[in-house]
Order: sequence, then C-alpha cells, then structure tokens
Amino acid sequence: MLLDAALAYARHGIPVLPVHSPAADGSCSCERPGCERPGKHPRLRRGLTDASVDPRRIEMWWARWPAANVGLRTGIVMDVADVDSPAGWHGLRQLLGDAMPAGPQVRTGGGGWHFWFRPLGHGNRVHLLPGVDWRGAGGYVVAPPSRHADRTTYYWVTGPGAEPAEATDALRDLIAGPDPPARHDDGGRIAHPDRYASAALAAEADRVARARVGTRNDTLNRAAYALGRLVGAGLLDAAVVTDELTAAARWAGLGRAETTRTIRSGLQAGRRQPLDAGRLSVA
Repeated sequence: MLLDAALAYARHGIPVLPVHSPAADGSCSCERPGCERPGKHPRLRRGLTDASVDPRRIEMWWARWPAANVGLRTGIVMDVADVDSPAGWHGLRQLLGDAMPAGPQVRTGGGGWHFWFRPLGHGNRVHLLPGVDWRGAGGYVVAPPSRHADRTTYYWVTGPGAEPAEATDALRDLIAGPDPPARHDDGGRIAHPDRYASAALAAEADRVARARVGTRNDTLNRAAYALGRLVGAGLLDAAVVTDELTAAARWAGLGRAETTRTIRSGLQAGRRQPLDAGRLSVA
C-alpha cells in the first residue's frame, strides 16, 4: 500500500522520499533514543535532496524499507499549510476570508490538517501563524497512508486529484514576509486588510515569544518593523502592537529596558515605510 501510494504521487510529478516509520511502542525506526520526530524524518542520507519521481528508484527504496512512511517534497507541485491546532485553523481561515480551502486536504495522524496550495515560490515558514507552518520550496510533508507515532493513519479528506487551492493575497503577503517582492505579476491587493493585520500581529508576537537565546532581540526588532509598516498604513494601533510585543518579549526572557528600546526603534522605522496603501482594498 505504501509503495503503491509513493508511485502514484510520483506519477503526479511530486518527488517522493522514504521517511522513517513509528514502531508499535511509538519509538522511531531510526532507533535513536528519544527521537523527537518519530516517523517523520527522512531515511535517505541526503534527505530531501534525493527525493525522486523515478519509479525504479522508488521501488528500490520500498523494497529495502517496505514499512517506510511516504514523504512528499513541497514547492514543486504544491505548497502545504500544516495546521496543528484550533488556533491555527482559526488564523488560517481569517486569511482565507473565512472559507475552507478548495484543494486537496489531508487529516494528519496527529489530528491536524494539511491543506495543499499552488506553489508560491517561497521557502518554509515555521510558525507562520500560531499553530500553522508553511511547507514550500525546500520542504516536505508526510502523506497518506503513512502512520503516526500514536498508531493513527494519515488519510485524504479531499484527494490529490483536485487542483491545489489558490492562496489569497493576504496569505501570500504574510508568507512573503515583511518585505514583499518588488513586483507582483498578478497586480494583487490585500483583500481583507483588517484580517491580514490581525493575523500578522499574532504571527509576529508568536515568533518573538518562541525566539531562541541569541536571536531574541533581532527577532523582536524585525517584528516591530514589520508591524510598524502596518501601523503606518493605518491597519494596526501602535499601542496594541507595543503591548503584544512587550508581552511576547517578556515571555522570551528579554529585559524591560531592552524590549522598550527595540520596539520603539522598530516601530518608528516601520512607520516610515508603511505598507503600500495602493495594495489595500476593503473587501
């Protein structure tokens, strides 16, 4: 079944790679004590680099590892929004205009969702929103009928034969980051600026709260700058941004004086470069 699925994905043009599988006790086939990603990391030495659509290579891999989970390289046929919490689902729906994505949908073994979108040309975005990771160029996802460490199975809700969904402008801009591409071939505008701004505030505060030691102040500065651009465009209130970022910075362990200076500096810089009002529409 796993080999058949891997070959079917390859026929759709999606590069495939074998992934480690979970044992009955929840441990990983890699046999490393305390593996943090049981059944989710590549078996191949070069990992994603060796992903292939060659059926002979795929057959060789699954002949060697018949229980291997199936990994799919993202960024070529599809990008994937990996949602693992109700908060993540709520935030993604805001960026999609409260609509369900129309493309392929997977229920993951851990109870989350994978939503397929047309490739946007960007790389991975970890913590794009609280509870949402974006898998793009240079990423991969585990696909049905792979097994999760808790013995559940990934399965399709809407199969891969459906066309991947089209990302909204708000979602595109959030994935692109604080400095959008200078050129937009589709001439797109942000269709729901209030939703975009709310999601951006939550995402940036989450990045600050999760920042590692050694990156915390830089992460805070980048977040303040990005949100300052939205303040300058009239989409966010500076006091609300300051309160959210201050709380996130304290959670991350930054000192009060350093936090205050960095937020003030980043907001001021961002406000001088507001998000282009010509790309906004009140839809």
